[in-house]
Amino acid sequence: MHHPAFQPGRTAVITGAASGIGLAAARRLAALGMNVVMADRDAAALAGVGLDGARVLAKVVDVARADEVRGLQAAAVAAFGGVHVLLNNAAVGNNPGKPWENGEAWEALLGINLAGVMHGVQAFVPAMLAQDGPAVVVNTGSKQGITLPPGNSAYNVSKAGVKAFTELLAHELRQVAGARVSAHLLVPGFTYTGMTGKAEKPAGAWDADQVVDVMLAGVERGDFYLWCLDHETTRARDERRIAWAAGDVIEGRPALSRWHPEYAAAFAAFLAGESATAA
Repeated sequence: MHHPAFQPGRTAVITGAASGIGLAAARRLAALGMNVVMADRDAAALAGVGLDGARVLAKVVDVARADEVRGLQAAAVAAFGGVHVLLNNAAVGNNPGKPWENGEAWEALLGINLAGVMHGVQAFVPAMLAQDGPAVVVNTGSKQGITLPPGNSAYNVSKAGVKAFTELLAHELRQVAGARVSAHLLVPGFTYTGMTGKAEKPAGAWDADQVVDVMLAGVERGDFYLWCLDHETTRARDERRIAWAAGDVIEGRPALSRWHPEYAAAFAAFLAGESATAA
């Protein structure tokens, strides 16, 4: 059983649909008998995708451009009459450097990863609210937007923004009479996609289909946080990492103290479930 929005004859719009999680979702929803609108800025990759037995509309779209996303919405409605599932999934993982470096590259990444999600919501949600029946918005975040591991500051900032934006979106949608449209945050862990940069799937990574499994099951349950694992972590470990990050604020520790040498032993003990305080 699936959420009523994920039913045969309904329509899903997926950005970043030519690869990774977006492509896995497109294939799965097409197999459910849904109409699928696939959007991606990579025209060649999009042209190479085939979905047998599905009503599919492929559109080359740069989600960083609000006008192109509005055009995507108009094309989806013209083709299929309405949109019941919106998966704002398009993202890039290139690393523009430290917070004071490469300002234009930072803006380009944020334009896709964060502004692209905003553009999707602003283009599609008003009509989704006006139409009859339930609808679902799923925005793809990341665990990196929650625990902020050093290494790619721009990506982490973008996904932290997606988390905050989607939380606020979910709250606002609950205030609408009837509450027919719900918002959900997809939170992948280590997942083998084009961003992984490996020719073969690392042993520790989930594949994209496992992430889609979590998405469908979580939306059916009514979960907001569609939390994914991988083969390198457990839910208990993820929960400890999140709790420690929140503790930085509560206890006045240095920012990102999990990676601060003076707190290494305290974090290790905390992760192991032992009670310890930093000296």
